[in-house]
Amino acid sequence: MGMSILDESSVLITGGTGSLGKALVHDLLSSTKVRRIAIFSRDELKQFHMRSEFKDDSRLRWFLGDIRDPDRLKRALHDVDYVFHAAALKQVDTGEYNPMEFIKTNVLGSQNVIDACIDSGVKRVIALSTDKASSPINLYGATKLTADKLFVAANNYSFSYGTTFSVVRYGNVMGSRGSVIPFFQQLANEGKPLPITDLRMTRFWISIDQAVRFVVESLEMMTGGELYVPKIPSMRIIDLAQAVSPGAQLVEVGMRPGEKLHEEMISADDSRRTIILDGRFVVMPVVAEWGYKAPRGLQMPEGLAYRSDTNESWMSQKDIANFILKN
Repeated sequence: MGMSILDESSVLITGGTGSLGKALVHDLLSSTKVRRIAIFSRDELKQFHMRSEFKDDSRLRWFLGDIRDPDRLKRALHDVDYVFHAAALKQVDTGEYNPMEFIKTNVLGSQNVIDACIDSGVKRVIALSTDKASSPINLYGATKLTADKLFVAANNYSFSYGTTFSVVRYGNVMGSRGSVIPFFQQLANEGKPLPITDLRMTRFWISIDQAVRFVVESLEMMTGGELYVPKIPSMRIIDLAQAVSPGAQLVEVGMRPGEKLHEEMISADDSRRTIILDGRFVVMPVVAEWGYKAPRGLQMPEGLAYRSDTNESWMSQKDIANFILKN
């Protein structure tokens, strides 16, 4: 266990009962000497199960609340040093049918988090984003892009208060709630064909442990205003399906509302303000009135987009099968 800025600190995780939130709690308890972790979420049943899983660890605190409620946020943020913002509505097709609900949570809720963190004297805030926020074509992606902009822009007026904000953007998390792997495994066990929305589809690949480590490392290195993107491999959906169930029949069922054929994490237009570091990209803020200093690194070639179909690194069918075996 090495030194960490999180040692002896108080941390709050919004949406802390989700897949990444839970994995983050495991990581912080085992790899840092964190003093206190507050779980802020709105689902009492998930909190109940998570409390049982962590055997009522004395370092954990449990807050029922919604990021739509600024007063509850301020109460939960008392004496908190660092915030991981993971709370969001995430289902793409649900967002198409319930757009205002996604705006209330992902956009207005994010602004509530920003204001409450500044007012409570939080030191650093890292917000979790998604590949769907780059060149968005669905409502979910549009709300997450808006939230990204809110967190980066917050540094313009928060810097004098001592609170800094940055964003982490990554792709599909394998092994998280909503991952397609358990769904494919269930169908395979029942001897049924596997539905594929489009046989040409590609996605970025990151394990939940890699995602957690990337988030924590980003919080530790941030100065405020950065959007961090990990260098991760891509996969073909047909390779994933065949890795789960070799020889299974694949049925093309058509793309769902708001779904992309290929995902993107950095657009071609954002390339000119992107720096390449070891294992990550750093997208710098568009407007940085607070005196942002760019990290030293390679400039990303102008006009180059970081997309799942043109990625340099790929997971083979064998790589995917090995991952599933180990997890």
